[in-house]
Amino acid sequence: MTQESAAEVLRQARRIVVKVGSSLVTNEGRGLDAAAIGEWCRQLALLERGADGQAPRELVMVSSGAIAEGMKRLGWSKRPHEVSELQAAAAVGQMGLAQMYETQLSEQGLRSAQVLLTHADLADRERYLNARSTLMTLLRHQVLPVINENDTVVTDEIKVGDNDTLGALVANLIEADLLVILTDQKGLYTADPRSHPEAEFVHQARAGDPALERMAGGAGSSIGKGGMLTKIVAARRAAGSGASTVIAWGREPDALLRLAAGENIGTLLVAPTHKTQARKQWIADHLQLRGSITVDEGAAAKLRREGKSLLPIGMTQVEGDFSRGDVIAIRDGAGRELARGLANYASAEARLLCRRPSRDIAKLLGYSGGPEMVHRDNLVLTQTPAAADQ
Repeated sequence: MTQESAAEVLRQARRIVVKVGSSLVTNEGRGLDAAAIGEWCRQLALLERGADGQAPRELVMVSSGAIAEGMKRLGWSKRPHEVSELQAAAAVGQMGLAQMYETQLSEQGLRSAQVLLTHADLADRERYLNARSTLMTLLRHQVLPVINENDTVVTDEIKVGDNDTLGALVANLIEADLLVILTDQKGLYTADPRSHPEAEFVHQARAGDPALERMAGGAGSSIGKGGMLTKIVAARRAAGSGASTVIAWGREPDALLRLAAGENIGTLLVAPTHKTQARKQWIADHLQLRGSITVDEGAAAKLRREGKSLLPIGMTQVEGDFSRGDVIAIRDGAGRELARGLANYASAEARLLCRRPSRDIAKLLGYSGGPEMVHRDNLVLTQTPAAADQ
């Protein structure tokens, strides 16, 4: 990729996840760094409103620091190993962390929300969709979510493990364009520059390249958990949904603003697949479908010709037993598959919605998961218009 096209990856990113590590947030464990957090919040506010004439960005912050802040408040100099002590530190520190972000973002005129997640929230399809719905609603209302792992209740079985990984999972969850990992290092080198002075800095590479993981390695600091390897692995994970990743020094002046303007600060790991292509290819590649929906000719035409969402009014029949979030087939009256997509409603609910207008959904089900049975962003055509005409 050329320098110009790399700049376009950064400039065109509209939905961005920013992850900051414990050592930055807590100034190497000395307590929450109000000045640094305030500086990031200032940049986030400018990006959210559209800095320097650029289009406004949708932003999510993934912030470490709860355990480190709790350690400081409890007077502990070393990170504990006992789960109960880690949970206690997280409980104590999360209060200060949330208050700090709320204060700093409020001073910039931004509303914020705290969201605590565990791996179980992202592994279970229903909870995954609920988390996604919450975050997308917050973004729609111009509220900046501040996300952390729910370390107060987390166990080995349900923990994500580190916030680099959590940042990547959140990027996948909201289909972000870019994951920015702010760290206490400039970026990736071909080897550890502390022991290999000849190591070269990696300005740009392809996310998922196996050579990157060989370059990285080493443990994190005594305050945080992640090292460069976790960031490289996180970039590979984020690339699975089409998000590129930047690893940059968190104290670089105006780092977020300069990245958004297209300046290649740190190491840019470019996703090889566009996010829409990645999601829709995943949908199209499903070999086992849990069910299908038959639609009338009007709905079939809107799907084929206009790429519209599937609304309940156009549904005539529901087959199979599927849950919300499952991949289902959409068929025409002759039984031919037109498309595949993610169901917004379970099969039992879909049967109640057949031939009904979207305004009746809440009345029929007691809630509304959206006006569409399958949103066009979660739908991929499997039959071309030309094939349908034959």
